[in-house]
Amino acid sequence: MKKVFVLMSGGVDSSVAAFLLKKEGYDVIGVHLKISKYCNPQDEEDARAVANILNIPFYVIDITKEYQSTVVLDTIKNYALGYTPNPDALCNRLIKFGYIYDFLKKLGMNLIATGHYAKKDIFKGEEVIKIPKDKNKDQTYFLWGIKRSRLKKILFPIGDYTKEEVRKIAKENNLPVAEKKDSQGICFLGPIRLIDFLKEFLPESRGLILDTKGNILGYHPGYYFFTEGQRHGLNIKTGGGPYYVALKDPKKNIIVVAKENEEILYTKKIKLKNLNFLISKKILKELCINNKIKITARCRYRQPLMPAILDTKNKILTFKESIKAVAPGQSAVFYYKDILIGGGIIYKKLV
Repeated sequence: MKKVFVLMSGGVDSSVAAFLLKKEGYDVIGVHLKISKYCNPQDEEDARAVANILNIPFYVIDITKEYQSTVVLDTIKNYALGYTPNPDALCNRLIKFGYIYDFLKKLGMNLIATGHYAKKDIFKGEEVIKIPKDKNKDQTYFLWGIKRSRLKKILFPIGDYTKEEVRKIAKENNLPVAEKKDSQGICFLGPIRLIDFLKEFLPESRGLILDTKGNILGYHPGYYFFTEGQRHGLNIKTGGGPYYVALKDPKKNIIVVAKENEEILYTKKIKLKNLNFLISKKILKELCINNKIKITARCRYRQPLMPAILDTKNKILTFKESIKAVAPGQSAVFYYKDILIGGGIIYKKLV
């Protein structure tokens, strides 16, 4: 019997993932991660209650120190530099399928499972990650940074179910989290607003808000509290809006805003860094013509997939049509049909 460690957050998705694996005959062990001081104690209790009902071993691992020194520190540093990082994607790469993966392997782990909405499949003889049945809950966007060599050890048990079906399974099997609301926002902050968290580490620094013609529209408390495409919280009282953040100038502490139809808000070509592929070099080479591959891609979670061409040599992603509100620091994630083939960090927008 294969031993599988299930990362149980205390939500319905990971709870049902544990239930399904036990039903399939796996030797299931529940693991709850304590990642920050903002964690809701109720989540641990909910995960423990589900583990008791399923009659599986349950452990809590406190990784606040490791999480602080990696994901949290990286998030603060990138915001300070004017980028918009993606801590959930970094958490999957460095923590869940990084530090925790290695830790559990030492404890005899055969497999690790989560409640992500994603699927596993075979493509050209290799294990790959695919878009799940429930496209509205698709979480493959956050999985691009995983090491490809680890895919064989990872399971996504709820990938063939919709959210409604997952809740139905929980309810029919008397799991107490059946109606529990989904968590929102950044994983390690819980109910805390991002701007309030950042203010603990980054000082307020008054700067100008300009329109694209250089007119002063107002003032902001610091460029690092805003992100490209942001509409709310600008405190512009001159009228004529709505306005969206178009550019940030960290050196001058200036934010440039634009109206919906202004060209500055849209981008067709972006430069990437830290590319990671979840398919082998052999398959990638087969799909490429002159180091270029036709794909679909997204630069934000829940953004519709858009046709694009990826230049793997020069790390340039070119969309067929211009897209709105590309934010340097975010993840650009690539798909071939419904297969997650990789991703990278948006370094800068190109003209």
